[in-house]
Amino acid sequence: MTLNIGTIALQSPVVLAPMAGVTNVAFRTLCRELEQEKIGTVSGLYVCEMITARALVERNEKTLHMTTFGENETPRSMQLYTTDPEYTYKAAKMIVDENLADHIDMNFGCPVPKVTRRGGGSALPYKRRLFGNIVAAAVKATEGTDIPVTVKFRVGIDDEHHTHLDAGRIAVEEGAAAVALHARTAAQRYSGQANWDEIARLKQHLAHTGIPVLGNGDVFKASDAQAMMDATGCDGVVVGRGCLGRPWLFAALSAQLRGLEIPPEPTLGEVTKIMLRHTELLIAHDGERKGCQDIRKHMGWYLRGFPVGGELRARLSTITSLADLREALAPYADSQAVADDAEGPRGRKGSPAKVILPEGWLDDPEDATVPDGADIMHSGG
Repeated sequence: MTLNIGTIALQSPVVLAPMAGVTNVAFRTLCRELEQEKIGTVSGLYVCEMITARALVERNEKTLHMTTFGENETPRSMQLYTTDPEYTYKAAKMIVDENLADHIDMNFGCPVPKVTRRGGGSALPYKRRLFGNIVAAAVKATEGTDIPVTVKFRVGIDDEHHTHLDAGRIAVEEGAAAVALHARTAAQRYSGQANWDEIARLKQHLAHTGIPVLGNGDVFKASDAQAMMDATGCDGVVVGRGCLGRPWLFAALSAQLRGLEIPPEPTLGEVTKIMLRHTELLIAHDGERKGCQDIRKHMGWYLRGFPVGGELRARLSTITSLADLREALAPYADSQAVADDAEGPRGRKGSPAKVILPEGWLDDPEDATVPDGADIMHSGG
């Protein structure tokens, strides 16, 4: 099962969702290495952390560091967060002119209050004209190139304000090569169950266009991806929280969707080797001090369901060097233990909450005014 996004041909219809502080070059490299090791190929699309368009244009040092891709990473996929057509165009043109990426994805799915209160993320598609102007700006900047522009969004702000059908139509009309739907509203955040029926509705709504529709939400194991595609007719899956502490998931997803034998879940001993490799890659990207700080948040995800005590978990939450990590994990290097409930939901869940919006945001969906200050709120990346 393949997927074409513009000129990009993928051997499997699986996309790694951008996650702040997670999908940096180290994690993407690890996922790709494990897919190559387990099924003999790298077949999906691995998207970098979300990059703020204005910060990129202004060459913010931290932001530029976040755009690092692996030496052999292809296609290079970059997601932009933006609320302003002008900065969208400048950022996309910079990506083209400086050969920074092979694919641009647009983020309109973030439900975090500090984003929505300024009209960004999942709040923005409600403003139909502004949304269309932003997508059009990115497409215009990439005209004459092989760089496709794709768009990711949610079902809407809440159950009274669904926007996904309009967003899908507008994105396609403005030249998007594919769209992806996280099947929750912004009000749901990451709680409850994703409503796959809305993915099916969007697919049917856009069926006449021939543009791929990808589904996102509650894919935690290989069979979930198959189930989503069977239930909705979508053309591919976007995976976020399901791969936390499970970078080998993409090998299983690819195998499932391509009719190959699904690799077995790794033992605890194998997971310790993966944890060490992840740390090595983080250190190569950010230095030992920051790399060891960064790996700490992954430890609980990696060890979920494994029979290790609280003492090890506590030690791993304070490691300061690769040598320290090696010493801590050494007693488990040959363990054949397997995780209990390794394939269940993971990552942030939270509770539904009222979406915080700019004053008067819902008054006029056709207002194309750029939200004040939203384009600089993430200037560090």
